[in-house]
Amino acid sequence: MGEAGLRQAIEELYQLPSDRLPADAEDRFRELREKLSRGEIRAAQPSAHGWVVNAWVKKGILLGFRLGRIADFSMMQPPLRFFDKHTFPPRGLELEDQVRVVPGGSSIRDGSFIGRGVVCMPPMFVNVGAYVDEGTLIDSNALVGSCAQIGKRVHLSAGAQIGGVLEPVGAMPVIIEDQVLVGGNCGVYEGTIVKKEAVLAPGTLLTRGTPVYDLVNETTLRASGEAPLTIPRGAVVVPGSRPARGSFAARENLHLYAAMIVKYRDPGTDAAVALEDALRQ
Repeated sequence: MGEAGLRQAIEELYQLPSDRLPADAEDRFRELREKLSRGEIRAAQPSAHGWVVNAWVKKGILLGFRLGRIADFSMMQPPLRFFDKHTFPPRGLELEDQVRVVPGGSSIRDGSFIGRGVVCMPPMFVNVGAYVDEGTLIDSNALVGSCAQIGKRVHLSAGAQIGGVLEPVGAMPVIIEDQVLVGGNCGVYEGTIVKKEAVLAPGTLLTRGTPVYDLVNETTLRASGEAPLTIPRGAVVVPGSRPARGSFAARENLHLYAAMIVKYRDPGTDAAVALEDALRQ
């Protein structure tokens, strides 16, 4: 089925109550899941006017949860016990995919796209609807949430959390564009967009409610209305703090978390965050 036909089918099935879903509903969901795994459709995609959310894809993923029943995905002897909806099995990979999944407890859900040359260090997790482009490194204890979009040659350092957004279906998922470095224990959530070549220093947290203070351009970046928080191209963001308001806060010298852009990428930054090609061969 072509994309337009599949979209129409998903939209119609999504509106039906669970007890009225037809027998072929699971076939339509399986087709959606397979196309997501091949990268033929995406939960969000770039356009000439910025990133566009494909809400119907999110509806299809939510439909898969409604269709699913708990199944046993245990493996090995003696078995490692795993139980999940039968509609969301682990993603299958073949040698010709040229994806490195290092032994040690990683998990990738079917319905996610994993590009050639991606390196998965254990333990890490990629959720359904995610798109991870070529040459990206997902380090230990890192999460790529549902529908998150990760660009080419991104480095998700150890403990990085890239949040997922399934609901509301029209909400922008987290976007990490090409050649971004996400430092250790960073958290990027709630539809934040990190533009190409940006650097997030370890411990940086970005949410829809996080103000980002651009010390270079002397401005404050915020999410507004339907516009997500967007980190500019090449920005170097570090965790910082700002004084809390009020006499009690002043008396106790209390501060709130704040993210700050301290510079934009230059040759010195490039040298400090250079990706090692040998890791991606």
